[in-house]
Amino acid sequence: MVKIVELTDDLSNKIAAGEVVERPASVIKELVENAIDAESTVIDILIEEAGLSKMTVIDNGTGIDAEDVSTAFLRHATSKIKNEADLFRVHTLGFRGEALPSIASVARVQMTTSTGETGTKIIIEGGREVEKHSDSARRGTQIDVSDLFFNTPARLKYLKSLPTELGNITDVVNRLALSHPEISFRLSHNGKSLLNTSGNNDLRQVIASIYGVQIAKKTVPIQAESLDFKLSGYAVLPEINRANRNYISTIINGRFIKNFALVKAIQEGYHTLLPIGRFPIIVLQIEMDPLIIDVNVHPAKLEVRLSKEKELGQLISSAIKEAFHKLQLIPDGSVSKREKLISEQTQIDFDAREEPVAETKRQEPPTLFERPTVPEFTPEEKEWDAVINEPPEAYITEGEPSLPEATRIPKMYPIGQMHATYILAQNEEGLFIIDQHAAQERIKYEFFREKIGEVERELQELLVPIVLEFSNEEYIRLNAETEKLKDVGVFLEPFGQNSFIIRSHPTWFPKGEEEATLRDIIDEALHAPNVSIHKLREDTAIMMSCKKSIKANHYLTTSDMEALLDELRAASDPFTCPHGRPVIIKYTTYELEKMFKRVM
Repeated sequence: MVKIVELTDDLSNKIAAGEVVERPASVIKELVENAIDAESTVIDILIEEAGLSKMTVIDNGTGIDAEDVSTAFLRHATSKIKNEADLFRVHTLGFRGEALPSIASVARVQMTTSTGETGTKIIIEGGREVEKHSDSARRGTQIDVSDLFFNTPARLKYLKSLPTELGNITDVVNRLALSHPEISFRLSHNGKSLLNTSGNNDLRQVIASIYGVQIAKKTVPIQAESLDFKLSGYAVLPEINRANRNYISTIINGRFIKNFALVKAIQEGYHTLLPIGRFPIIVLQIEMDPLIIDVNVHPAKLEVRLSKEKELGQLISSAIKEAFHKLQLIPDGSVSKREKLISEQTQIDFDAREEPVAETKRQEPPTLFERPTVPEFTPEEKEWDAVINEPPEAYITEGEPSLPEATRIPKMYPIGQMHATYILAQNEEGLFIIDQHAAQERIKYEFFREKIGEVERELQELLVPIVLEFSNEEYIRLNAETEKLKDVGVFLEPFGQNSFIIRSHPTWFPKGEEEATLRDIIDEALHAPNVSIHKLREDTAIMMSCKKSIKANHYLTTSDMEALLDELRAASDPFTCPHGRPVIIKYTTYELEKMFKRVM
């Protein structure tokens, strides 16, 4: 009895569709990527009922020749790869030849396309061609997809609510718009505009369209280059952050991708500038030789494999750090302004929320493809251009965009203390409020972080060694970590059952607190086994800086406050504590005068 059979084309296409077409957003992604590959300059995406009723993608690209129209719906049929060598030099977004047949196998599809002469119209239902004929059409392609999953109803039960599915579509289009600012994207749902980008190759205008003008005003350009990579893009200032990683956009050769190592590199670039559990808003475009990237490792091409991932991560981290290191990152103290920035969120976390999508009122899109050769700004775009091309307000001193390291914050003169917790200081720029604990945490963190890396140079021999006892389980774990602990200043020698003896320690250990400091560092190692030496040093410095800093409800004299502020000015990153909380908030003189109606 025959047990092994060859699957029919119809069944094969449905199986492939399960990998490529998970939800309406998957259809939009594949169709819009094809439109981008077709050299389109304007792409319209029209959605009805979150894509479950109908999805239409219209472009002004190169179109498809009449003799190729039917072939385009065959599995593994593509114009983008001719031989094996092309697979390792992929310059297009689509190349597998699975998108159109996979979509057509689980929906009703109508395509009208033209290369500039007579057009062709084809209708396919459930993977079967039902109609094909010549048709008058402008240059480009229009694809209508309706009744998604009509012949595979089991897949419908895996879809979420309409707002969530619409959110996924919006997210996909937003990513594509950020990846290709040179293309005008126009997205509408049930006739209402959700996104309209100008396509004038200004990434900050796209960011303004998606996240809002106020967020775009707070962006900092990122630029870096090495032999293998070229970086460009914009990072939003640390005071504006989000509760998840969905606002981190990494784009490689025009393709939005997900890569955990690159996300970690971006977070490292924001190191200690963000509160724990908060994530940045950033759009990072990366250009590289296609030979050192493999995009053929995921059916939806979201994940990639990089041959020089570590080098790229280091370039990203250093580029972000350098961009912020040039700025004076003192947040604006105006509560209403800061709350508006923090709450503004035109792109929603669709995986965590089920609320209806907020409909943003924007200018209605013009007639299809009517875009001048040299785009003319609308009044809204002129406002964007004037606003977002200004430097981030209150962060860069006018006429002095880069501050010397020793003067990253201005000289401040203490005038008092509030609730024995906050130092109030002033200068000619305005009023400053400084969290005294966070300020000293930053100072001590930088001190301990430097010293922990130099433990071998400055050791103090103990006249009376310290003996520490541990439980059986702790002793076994610490015995495996002795070499690593040496790198943070803890020199353990076995001394009887479940005990260690310590004969020396770094000279920078606080006097009279040597044993307590040793126990704190050891506890840190016990709570994070198998951690890297870099992470252990980092965690140890943060822990020690927090424990050794002045606390809230601690009264300071004027001379104490002056000394603390002077030490803070000498810090390399004086704007946040090691946990990412702000150290200083500023109220400009102008803002104070507005509050008291001295200026109108």
